[in-house]
Parts: sequence; structure tokens; C-alpha cells
Amino acid sequence: MMENGIEKLNKLSIEELYQKANHIRKEVVRIAVQNGAGHIAPSLSCVDILTALYYRIMDISSLPTWEDRDRMIFSKAHGCYGLYAILSDIGYITRREWEDFYRGSCLTGCLDGRSEKGIEAGCGALGHGLPMAVGIAFGAKLQRKAYRTYCVVGDGEMQEGSNWEAVQFAAMHKLSNLTLIVDQNRLQAMDFLENIMTQKGRQNDLELKLTAFGFEVSTCNGHDLRKMTKVVSKWAGCGNSGGSPKALIADTVKGYGLRCMENIPKFHFRLPTDEELKMGCRYER
Repeated sequence: MMENGIEKLNKLSIEELYQKANHIRKEVVRIAVQNGAGHIAPSLSCVDILTALYYRIMDISSLPTWEDRDRMIFSKAHGCYGLYAILSDIGYITRREWEDFYRGSCLTGCLDGRSEKGIEAGCGALGHGLPMAVGIAFGAKLQRKAYRTYCVVGDGEMQEGSNWEAVQFAAMHKLSNLTLIVDQNRLQAMDFLENIMTQKGRQNDLELKLTAFGFEVSTCNGHDLRKMTKVVSKWAGCGNSGGSPKALIADTVKGYGLRCMENIPKFHFRLPTDEELKMGCRYER
């Protein structure tokens, strides 16, 4: 679709989104297993989030550096395999670069910022992406730019103090052009959050905190593409003037799609064996 000389990327229907997400999951598992890249589980939990953003919600074009594009900062950078698969699918990175990921490609195990390839920021150290996203959103507000900024973080990553400084700043300056999406798979590295820093039984911990700081917060199933697109698209349609920054708490399953891997802590950075892969998948609806 052409608009003012810019070729906008087409928006997929909900049914097409599910098909696309399944395709991206297959790509992530195939390339990661083939090339020996271990962060499969944290990548799979956010495939549906990224699919909703890139194929339905964000305003982007065939040119990754288009000035008026929506920005997406992917802060949980070790889980970037789904993002790479999508950037290859829409043509921002080459097929060869994606096929050679982890074995000589320019694509790294954590993200290096390459705007010409659609990667807005390098986020190898957790807790840095949201502060950068807040800065981008604040800059857009000062310049009266219409684009929106999205930031995907992990729920374990939200323990970083830098994130809460960024949250406070965003609420103070009413950055309604900012949408934070938390991939809430309730696991960080090798254990469950409630065994590390989250109070046991406090299931809505992040929702309570973000609301208290001044965000407008919604929680939904992070694998329900219909629900996610409805919530986030509604926020995007409200414009960027006034109001509060937004946060979607997306309840997900770490390793979603591979039955051997789902919700199993040891698979944070571990390749599945051939026998484990035979346990099957849920790539199809």
C-alpha cells in the first residue's frame, strides 16, 4: 500500500496473524537447532507479541529507516530469534543473514543496534531498552512527531532499577505515545520469578506496580493475538497527546510451541535433543 510515496506494509487479518506466528515459530526452532543457538525458549514466548506488532499494529514501511515509522525497542535481547525471523520475513535483513545466524552472520546472539536492518537499539544488557524507549518517546513528543514507541521487556528484566526510573519519567511526562509490553512468562534464566524476587502468590505484581506509578495497564493472554491486537490498537488509535503511558502485561509460556520446552527452567539456554523434539509442537491452531 502506497501512501505519500511510502510503501506501507500490509496489515494481516487475525487468522493470517495466527498462521504467520506459526511460521515464525517454525523458523526460530529450525534455524536455532540447525545452527546451535541456545536461547530458543525466551525467544518463543514472545513470538506472538512481535507478530501482532509487526504485522498488524505498528505503522512501518518497506524502508526500515523511514523517518515516521513506529519504533520498537526489543529489550529482552537474548530472546531475539523471533525478531530476526520477522525482520527477514519482511525484508529488512537478508535471507542469508538469517540462515547464517550464529555461525558467521552479522546477526548476534543479543541485539546490536542496526537501524538500516530494522534493529532500533542494542540491548544486550538487560534493563537498558525501556530507558531508551522512554527517551525516544519523549523526543517524539517534544518534536510533535506522530510515531509511537513500543518496548518489549521480560518480566524478570523488570527487576532492574533502571526500568523503574524510566517508568517514573514516562508517567511524569505523560508519554501517551509509549507502549510497554511485558513478556510475562514468570521465568528468568534458570528459575521461576517467585523463587527469586517476586512475592509468592502475588500474581498481579507488575500490574499493581505499573498502575501505582501512573501507567494505564491491561493484562491478557500473550498468545491470544485477537485480544492483544484489540488492546494495543485501541491505545494507538487514541493519539499521542495527553494521557498516560500504556503497559500490556502479556501472560506467556516460556518455550511456547515446543512441548518438551514449555515452562521448563532448564531450557533457558539449552538446545532440545532429537528425542525431545519428537514430543511434538503446537505450531498449528
